[in-house]
Amino acid sequence: MDLTVEHKLKVYYYLRLTRACDDAILRLYKQGKMVGGAYTGNGNEATAVGSAFALEERDYLFPMHRDLGAHLVKGQTLRHIFLQQLGRAGSLTRGRDGTGHYADPALRIYGNVSHLAAMIPVAVGVALAVRMRKEDAVVLSYIGDGGCNVGDFHEGLNMAAVMKLPFILIIENNQFAYSTPTAKQHAADRLADRGAGYGIPGVTVDGTDVLAVYEVCRTAFARARRGEGPTLIESVSMRMHGHSASDDASYVPRALLDEWKGKDPLERYTRVLTEEGILDGARAAEIEGRIDREIEEAITAAMTDPNPAPEDAAEGVFAP
Repeated sequence: MDLTVEHKLKVYYYLRLTRACDDAILRLYKQGKMVGGAYTGNGNEATAVGSAFALEERDYLFPMHRDLGAHLVKGQTLRHIFLQQLGRAGSLTRGRDGTGHYADPALRIYGNVSHLAAMIPVAVGVALAVRMRKEDAVVLSYIGDGGCNVGDFHEGLNMAAVMKLPFILIIENNQFAYSTPTAKQHAADRLADRGAGYGIPGVTVDGTDVLAVYEVCRTAFARARRGEGPTLIESVSMRMHGHSASDDASYVPRALLDEWKGKDPLERYTRVLTEEGILDGARAAEIEGRIDREIEEAITAAMTDPNPAPEDAAEGVFAP
């Protein structure tokens, strides 16, 4: 679909919501209220939001740990997100996990596992099921620049390519696989060039430009719906925080961070909307105020939810 003024403002809302939600998660982590690790998508918001905005309700989403924006666009509630992060009994994992390792089948969201790339063959299997059931749906998944060197990436993508399955894979090239820079992982200049080895299109997009990401994904999804098979998309951005909240990213050159700070996806999109006359200071303040209220209400509600009962710890672990 072509984006209307209303759509463009929704994109702005989700970009801002994603950043604010990540900031709240970091705050809860530093206050010692969270269970497990905290992973942010700061600098990666345009990739997550732009790609998911091109999805339909019937499509399947396999996000990674930096794709909170994709969860939100697909319909995930702030209540569920904070119940999950706080490890409460009412969370989607019933308090068994405090990070993004969760699924919400009602929304067709299937969250990542710690072994990154291991979910790619699963996502391809869902794409095969879509074909067998004759569903008009696509399957979108993501992997990082480091995870795309794992065998699951190659095996899953090759199967999807050979069978022409409705599968789209985004490589989130955010410059570092934990502490390893891209130049020490790959000899190729463009990770999207790997698509040619599987006989599928490989596209590189500026991952700080939410509208560019949306258009590339919209084209790829339409191709998949026509039965023409997968597309490999490389979205180039920068991981502005460490791998997790416990990582100070001291190995990243400050000059590099300063360079990418000037390409901040939120500030970039704000300028676009301002120049188009869609956004002004008053409307931006109104949206940000709404977001602050929504997040605080969700956190307050999640904090009142009970912790999981210790005697239920083995429930759902072993088959009856």
